[in-house]
Amino acid sequence: MNMTAVYRTDKQALIELRGVTKVYGSGQAAMHALRGVDLRIDEGEFVAVMGPSGSGKSTCMNILGCLDTSTAGTYWFKGVEVNRLTRNQRTKLRRFYLGFVFQGFNLLNRTSALENVELPLIYRGASAHERRHRALEALRTVGLEGWESHTPGELSGGQQQRVAIARAIVTGPTVLFADEPTGNLDSARSHEILELLNGLNREQGVTIVMVTHEQDMAAHAKRIVRFLDGLVESDKPNIRNA
Repeated sequence: MNMTAVYRTDKQALIELRGVTKVYGSGQAAMHALRGVDLRIDEGEFVAVMGPSGSGKSTCMNILGCLDTSTAGTYWFKGVEVNRLTRNQRTKLRRFYLGFVFQGFNLLNRTSALENVELPLIYRGASAHERRHRALEALRTVGLEGWESHTPGELSGGQQQRVAIARAIVTGPTVLFADEPTGNLDSARSHEILELLNGLNREQGVTIVMVTHEQDMAAHAKRIVRFLDGLVESDKPNIRNA
């Protein structure tokens, strides 16, 4: 990863949290979002993260995605202690290893699907030729060949989320974080998106960590982690999808 950090010497997980806490505010106003979370995710897994509002699942996702930092505890990614990275190093980790899909598609409205997908590659300094080639391939992967010139307003909700997924995978991430990726879609489109995520996991080996409150969406994952009151309440393989 070309970063100065502390490396582990035992068998590496792709992701590991040990005793991670997150506190917002201080004194009597302190809010303990995470209260000592232990979590391990190995490469190639498809993990659904569930729990009621305020359970800590989204806070945990933000820490894993280097969008936030923990108050205490340790986060390891590919053997690197993320807590000890500088802000710039965490940005590089996010840019080169992680992909994100959100409930809101977060697309640029007046920009074509192709240009939306190219955006992460611009931040990485890729040439115009490389950006176009990789963006076209990503759109083909999500089943949107022929829709490259369409703007988000000309696409259905399901198609917009496919563009968002193409944008997330165009850099070839090790992990794809999906936060309620079907929250704005009907049931038919939701299952299409989950089948797409399953294919990325199964055929390309992309590790997927998906936050969802919908049991039928979580059923697509191979493992279900449930949060409650800032702790992991349960962590079990999904027998239905073993």
